Amino acid sequence: MPATEVETRADLAERLAKMDNAPPTLVKQLARENEIKIAGPVLSNSPLLDDPTLVDIARGKGQEHLAAISGRPTLSPSVTDVIVRRGDRNVVRSVAANAGARFSDDGYSGLVSRAADDGMLAVTVGQREDLPAASLKQLLSKSVDIVRRRLFDTAKPKQKAAINQAMNEISGAAKAQPQVRDFAAAQRAILALHNDGGLNETALLEFARQHKYEEAIAAFAALTSMRLSVVHQLVQGDRYDPVLLLAKSIGLAWATVRALVVLRLGPGRVPGGPDIEDARLNYERLSPATAQRVLAFWRTRDKHLPE
Repeated sequence: MPATEVETRADLAERLAKMDNAPPTLVKQLARENEIKIAGPVLSNSPLLDDPTLVDIARGKGQEHLAAISGRPTLSPSVTDVIVRRGDRNVVRSVAANAGARFSDDGYSGLVSRAADDGMLAVTVGQREDLPAASLKQLLSKSVDIVRRRLFDTAKPKQKAAINQAMNEISGAAKAQPQVRDFAAAQRAILALHNDGGLNETALLEFARQHKYEEAIAAFAALTSMRLSVVHQLVQGDRYDPVLLLAKSIGLAWATVRALVVLRLGPGRVPGGPDIEDARLNYERLSPATAQRVLAFWRTRDKHLPE
């Protein structure tokens, strides 16, 4: 598109962006332009763009378009769900800071997950007064002390009370005794299953789906030829990446991997939609060769650890 035409259409978009009586079809056409100078003003301001149009654009366009949408005066959960899932760090920070944005439970779960390695985002999300108590507690539990202090220092009085309450609950949970797992019976059952020729992915999937943690971990360890205690430690870590690596190294199907990701959370708890979608995409992108190299490294390191 010639530069003069871009400028002309950009000027038109600027004029129409804040008009509530502009031609709706033309506004939607401008919003779908690849050139952000044209699409940006309309995406940021036009009251004529409905949620289905915004969702469709957010799913198909790049970060500049997502950034423009993230600053709209109001945003519905159906739109923010897509932005949280697809947006880069700056876009997600922008939508989290938008007081007119509303988020679903999955959206907040995605924000909390993204904030785990982004202190600025953690502070921004934690300052939102519409953040559910459970999400605030999860956010604080994943944040380092300096982020917690900054969040508390910058929060409004009402939110400071909520932060104090969440921190008290976290401290109480931290004092509780950790669950002790006894794998002896599970190891015997998995050995018998192996001897009968029944130890395979189908059996692992069934153990995971039934939340038979000990049996699932014992089966997972046997299938990957890893020490059970090491697999247990990897699965119980803060992130699901080791589960993806172990699973990819032996070529497990996504249904089995998903069941293992859910298993690590415990009965009655499931990861948020954006979290599980991120896990699926990461698993698809992960190459078997990379996973097998990491597994070989873990096995080598494990040989030097005490039993």
